[in-house]
Amino acid sequence: MDKNTLTAFALIGLLFVGFYWLNKPTEEQRKLAEQQRIEAQAAAEMQQQTVVQPDALTLDTAKIAADREGKFGVFAQASLGENKTETVETDLLKIDFSNKGGKISAVELKKYRTHDSLPLVLFSGEEENDYGFYININNRSINTSDLFFEALPLVKNDTAQIITMRLAVNENSHLDFVYTIPNDNYMLKFDIVSAGMQDIRGLEMFWHGKVRQQEKGRDFEGRYSGLYYKFWGKEVENLSESKPDSKKIETGLKWIAFKDQFFSSILIADDKFSSPNLESNILNDKYLKEYSVSKMTVPFKTQDGDKTGFRFYFGPNHFKTLNDYDKGLNSDQQLDLQKLVPLGWTLFRWINRVLVIPMFNFFGGFGWNFGIVILLMTIVIKLLLFPLTYKSYMSSAKMRVLKPEIEKINERIPANKPQDRQKATMELYGKVGVSPMGGCLPMLLQMPILIAMFSFFPAAIELRQQSFLWAPDLSTYDSILNLPFNIPFYGAHVSLFCLLMSIVNVIYTHINMATQDMGNQQIPGMKYIMYLMPVMFLFFFNSYASGLSYYYLISTLITIGQTYAIRATVDEDKLLAQLNENRKKPAKKKGFLARLEEAQRKQLEAQKKGKKR
Repeated sequence: MDKNTLTAFALIGLLFVGFYWLNKPTEEQRKLAEQQRIEAQAAAEMQQQTVVQPDALTLDTAKIAADREGKFGVFAQASLGENKTETVETDLLKIDFSNKGGKISAVELKKYRTHDSLPLVLFSGEEENDYGFYININNRSINTSDLFFEALPLVKNDTAQIITMRLAVNENSHLDFVYTIPNDNYMLKFDIVSAGMQDIRGLEMFWHGKVRQQEKGRDFEGRYSGLYYKFWGKEVENLSESKPDSKKIETGLKWIAFKDQFFSSILIADDKFSSPNLESNILNDKYLKEYSVSKMTVPFKTQDGDKTGFRFYFGPNHFKTLNDYDKGLNSDQQLDLQKLVPLGWTLFRWINRVLVIPMFNFFGGFGWNFGIVILLMTIVIKLLLFPLTYKSYMSSAKMRVLKPEIEKINERIPANKPQDRQKATMELYGKVGVSPMGGCLPMLLQMPILIAMFSFFPAAIELRQQSFLWAPDLSTYDSILNLPFNIPFYGAHVSLFCLLMSIVNVIYTHINMATQDMGNQQIPGMKYIMYLMPVMFLFFFNSYASGLSYYYLISTLITIGQTYAIRATVDEDKLLAQLNENRKKPAKKKGFLARLEEAQRKQLEAQKKGKKR
């Protein structure tokens, strides 16, 4: 390589170095270039993700749709939706309907308030009331509570409002829940109407609910709350009201009721419910009881336009209101809803229906204060029972005037021979014509009415939140003093009507024992036993309805007055003379007295034979 060539290469190298030096980027240019490179890389990655992501979404969406199709079948589309509520109001009820499940979600009774003056809501929300159907279709069991219904426009007429919740499959196939709410009634009509749903093979219904505390006395309210049901064409029964209980029903039921003390939610079948499981539990929070009905088969009519019918009753346990639903029906068609009002066993219930309730309604119809109504009822009942009271007093008076002769018998016959004493006493009664049961039987005959009233007052919703004197509510206890502690079997309050009733009963017991003190000589400890009952009343009635304590208070005061009035008209000297005259007549032993003497005779003979052996 010659000198000229080397010189040329050197000049070219210098040119490259000079060009690079002159065109080298500044610091700002280098930073801008790096930022552009990073942005270009991010854009490329985003473009790559945009191409891949739709495929992943498509796969997830397809899987979810397939799962929904597998679970809900033809109702897959109805499993998607948004919770909405429709409200229907009448003068009596305010009802919320939820599109999820197409069911009643809340009920308020507009004519009533809670004990603390809040709106009386029977239930609100699925936790407090949930019902629905398992639809058996295409080998699937689908819960209507998981599906969203469409609320059709509300229809109104002169007598009712009609709301339809539609569960649609397509334009030609749907299931309608049709609710008809009368303007002046607590009873709603509920029909299931299908179109193009012949694939449905049966409905299995469930119902779950909780009972809110509505009254002041929680324990007392709980005693009158329970799950009741009526067998098809038979009697009304209930699960235990005092403890958790359950039962499998093997036959058909006409209706099922979630009952509180004064209000009930009742489900009634036009046909019948078959083989349900019933369960009741006691709760300790703001709810009293929890009720559950499951696996209840419902006959379903699949022909287009046919109705599978039910009725709902949301309202008071008012005897006349419930009894009126049976008017004009044959005995085998009657609902017997009035048996939700606890009026006692057969005899006591009959007394309440025939005597007490008509009289209560009669006096109540004048618009008087219910304290006055109870007073008038008590006076009428005591007048009706006065012949028995008079007979009881006269029997006691006869035994009292014979007391000196009874004492002579006791002095003559040693105390270690009680059978001989009793035999001699009964012979004396037989000679003068006195029956030892003469004073007891009239009192026993009065007991059914006393027991009937015991059942009536706590069940009379008319007394609810009705005040009298110091009692703000005659259906519950009238507390005049709240104690800072709880007394076992008594409570943490003082009920004044109960206290007064117990005191008056102690006074009456004292008067009665003084009238019949002959018996106390034979049984010295009897007087203490007799005084124990009024003391027990103090504990037993302290949490009961103040109207009941008030009735017993007035009844006992009237009885004391009658006792003194009868005593003022009876001349015991003349009575004794009359008894002595009876001695001259041939003794006629019959009835209880004859049987008692015969039993004593046989007992003495058996004892003598035993001694000879």
